[in-house]
Amino acid sequence: MALCDADYNFLYVDVGVQGRECDAGVFLDTDLYAAIQQNTLQIPSNRSLPGRDAGLPFVIVGDDAFAMSEHIMKPFIGRHSKGSVERAFNYRHSRARRVIENVFGIMSSVFRVLRKPMLLQPERARWVTLSCAYLHNFLRKHSSAETYCTAQVLDSEDEDGNVIEGTWRNEGVVLPGLRWCKERGENPGTLVRRELAYFFHSQPLSWQNQFA
Repeated sequence: MALCDADYNFLYVDVGVQGRECDAGVFLDTDLYAAIQQNTLQIPSNRSLPGRDAGLPFVIVGDDAFAMSEHIMKPFIGRHSKGSVERAFNYRHSRARRVIENVFGIMSSVFRVLRKPMLLQPERARWVTLSCAYLHNFLRKHSSAETYCTAQVLDSEDEDGNVIEGTWRNEGVVLPGLRWCKERGENPGTLVRRELAYFFHSQPLSWQNQFA
């Protein structure tokens, strides 16, 4: 269970609940839900939308699995006619939810351990997953952000509102995660080995090419 901001960073992550639990049930058992209910999350005060008078609370965007409340927004159920208020809301709601989908997609594209069942004890698997989330945030905020998550990696839209899928959705693409460490000079043994290799290649034994 994870919550992210609009900049594709994790704000809250809860790992360890068994997969058979429904999303709503998992959320109800989190510290995040308890903080919302107890009003201890330090959510900013209500603000008015541009051109409107009514003050509205800041909300978390969730899908149909979650129960709607003052701070949890879910889409209208069912199909709605084009141009209707409900359809307009669902469209904007869906665009906002796309951010968390991209966050999970980017993280699993870089940290491939998340692409398959982990052959680890549950507690160890929990720490591995949390570590991936921490590293994702680090890479998003570090100087490596430009290579870790370029504009092409994320979903986007053209001028007509058509969704252009990010490269993380391509199974064959492995996103660049951690940068290679800078070289600190060549190992002297490497130079020796290369010189020997050139010598053996230029001065072959009569039977060398039969086995080498």
